Amino acid sequence: MPRTLLQKLEILADAAKYDASCVSSGGVKRNAGKGLGSVTGEGICHAFTPDGRCVSLLKILLTNFCRYDCVYCVSRRSSNVPRARFTVEEVVALTLDLYRRNCIEGLFLSSGIARSADETMADLVRVARVLREEHDFHGYIHLKTIPGAGAELLAEAGRHADRLSMNVELPAEASLAELAPEKSIRDIKRGLARTRTNIEAAAEKSLTGRTKTQPYAPAGQSTQMVIGADQSSDFEILQKSAELYGAYALQRVYYSAFSPTGHVSQHLPPKPVPLMREHRLYQADWLLRFYGFSLAELESALPAGMLDLSIDPKLAWALAHRGGFPVDVNKASREMLLRVPGLGTRAVDRIITARRHGALRLADLGRLTSSVARIRPFIVTPDWQPSRLLDDGHLRRRLTRKPEQLALALG
Repeated sequence: MPRTLLQKLEILADAAKYDASCVSSGGVKRNAGKGLGSVTGEGICHAFTPDGRCVSLLKILLTNFCRYDCVYCVSRRSSNVPRARFTVEEVVALTLDLYRRNCIEGLFLSSGIARSADETMADLVRVARVLREEHDFHGYIHLKTIPGAGAELLAEAGRHADRLSMNVELPAEASLAELAPEKSIRDIKRGLARTRTNIEAAAEKSLTGRTKTQPYAPAGQSTQMVIGADQSSDFEILQKSAELYGAYALQRVYYSAFSPTGHVSQHLPPKPVPLMREHRLYQADWLLRFYGFSLAELESALPAGMLDLSIDPKLAWALAHRGGFPVDVNKASREMLLRVPGLGTRAVDRIITARRHGALRLADLGRLTSSVARIRPFIVTPDWQPSRLLDDGHLRRRLTRKPEQLALALG
């Protein structure tokens, strides 16, 4: 019996929930006064604009029929899940209808590979092209690109989508060969490389000023890895991320904690991977990208190559390098201040600006950051010297208390 549109939506929205790479940060600001939709408008959930506002995206698969039998995937060929397939016209109509109802601000579209890579990619591109050219849709579009699809299709995808992404699937190539033997790491790398080349070519033409070029995936490209489906350590995962950032100029690497799909396999863990592991990987990734940490530095705080789930990686590093603390907030370099647990990039920049006008005292820091109780064991000011706390063997326990307990313990 043919499925209704609502039934298709229930199946294909549920199937899309396993893809974590769904944010709209970095999307190009289009003329919101003309056409339909806007990347920068206020939304209701799911994703965030560059200035931090929440927007909503319709997040679906074009189809969950798939020719591949990847062991970790709920939509794999041998899975007994309900199947459905949207037509291109249905996705377009659904996107426009939900936008007009103020339910969404954009579209995140992925797909199983029901037939060939080219046929699937052509359908994804057609959805974006129809929205842009026939309906003048200005909202955010994120397209998943298909490994093995032709270069022409990838080139057209980036002309219509704000962001493109292609999943590397697993941290280790050997694991991909074992758990998804029908997928080609060569095709994945070629696809990521082509997208990077297209993004850089469009940016280079724009900089010359000689020709007005159409933006190509202005929000860049991203990828995703399933965490815990294989035996890769957290350090090996971060090594892979660093390699991907360098090789393909990615905007983000997303981490998706493995969750059993209901099909028992000797190749997969029987229980879900703790979501805290996923969270700690994001924190460590942030330290590498924005806080100036190197892989070698983080490795020293990863016993047996695994992140400590009970404390964040910056605190773990600081506790493993107690000899470098406390630091004088009025003299320390920006690099060292970024290593103080509890200080974010904005707080550090505020401190550096404020100390140019006079020595900062502990009360001054309270106006520049909301985490004074957390940072006090690691800093020195003219009226604060935490030497006793740094020698306290219970420092870790104190710092992992709830905020109100921490303030009392350090007060």
